[in-house]
Amino acid sequence: MPIALTNARVLADDGFRNDVAVLVDGARIVDVVAATDPRVQAAARQDLEGRYLVPGFIDTQVNGGGGVLFNDTPTLDGIRAIATAHRRFGTTGLLPTLISDDLTVIEAAIAAVAEAIRVGVPGVLGIHIEGPYIAPARKGVHDASKFRLPDAAEMTAVTALDNGITLITVAPERVGEARIRHLVARGALVAAGHTAGDWASTRAGLVAGVRGFTHLFNAMTPFGSREPGVVGAALEDPDSWCGIIVDGHHVHPASLRVALAAKARGKLFLVTDAMPPVGADEPRFDLHGEAIEIRDGVCQTASGTLAGSALDMATAVRNTVELLGVPLDEAVRMAASYPADFLGVADRRGRIAAGLQADFVELDSALTAHASWIDGVRYA
Repeated sequence: MPIALTNARVLADDGFRNDVAVLVDGARIVDVVAATDPRVQAAARQDLEGRYLVPGFIDTQVNGGGGVLFNDTPTLDGIRAIATAHRRFGTTGLLPTLISDDLTVIEAAIAAVAEAIRVGVPGVLGIHIEGPYIAPARKGVHDASKFRLPDAAEMTAVTALDNGITLITVAPERVGEARIRHLVARGALVAAGHTAGDWASTRAGLVAGVRGFTHLFNAMTPFGSREPGVVGAALEDPDSWCGIIVDGHHVHPASLRVALAAKARGKLFLVTDAMPPVGADEPRFDLHGEAIEIRDGVCQTASGTLAGSALDMATAVRNTVELLGVPLDEAVRMAASYPADFLGVADRRGRIAAGLQADFVELDSALTAHASWIDGVRYA
């Protein structure tokens, strides 16, 4: 029997509406209709008590959660734990993200993601392979001993996922245009990140097929007057997307406001770069044998190097409103609609509209996730 979600502030295509209901049948949205529509009365009604109903959040960069680091547990159970942890915070679609590692670990991670999609672990859309094809000079917390350039056999291996999305972060100046074209031809989405390139090499990467930028501003050459760098190339380019970490630590809010002003609407989207503490009680974890602690909300090594984040998507949306002054409807689109565009799944996800997946988040007045829906199933 169809379900009617009523008494909510619904983010429809024309903004928030409090005079509509959302009709759901199974995993799909049937329609967004007037609250007085006869189909609402004929459906099983669920009263959302005035909460916001927004499209489910899509996170393209999730290193861990629920106490699990994907690199350490590249298994079906590990993915299930990570997805479950982030679902509590409104993430209804995600790419488990593997930072630089050996090919055997990458292959195990791809196999685990393929199995997770096959068995229907809620929310798993594919995999993000962040390195090891990146620059030592902008390595961040990545293990430089794992860095290498892929040969043809490795490029075939890392693009083997055939039932989901593969996103690969590379340093364009390192991997070169031919490899970027090859990865794209194999069906991967390629992003630039952890790169020491200049404006020219980044432009060449964009021409070769780079689709976006991994955590804009972080681990890339900055914008300068005579050296626009990777950041300048990213802000100048009208077609690429940029992921941003809005936790108040990775990037100064003023820099993010500049990016919002420079990029076309819809080309900046939220990511968490989340680590195991999200959705877990333990405030520390090990990475490459090094202890990472959360201090003042920041994941750091003992020397102060950032090591991912303790950010969840509901908090990222709230920060985007409070720190950047972005209206709530646009902040939600940055967490849902725009990452769906980047991933090429906007025909199925990222909006509340007829025919799309019934993926939602219920937000209360404090913008805290009250419940999430994936494929029409509600998770409190």
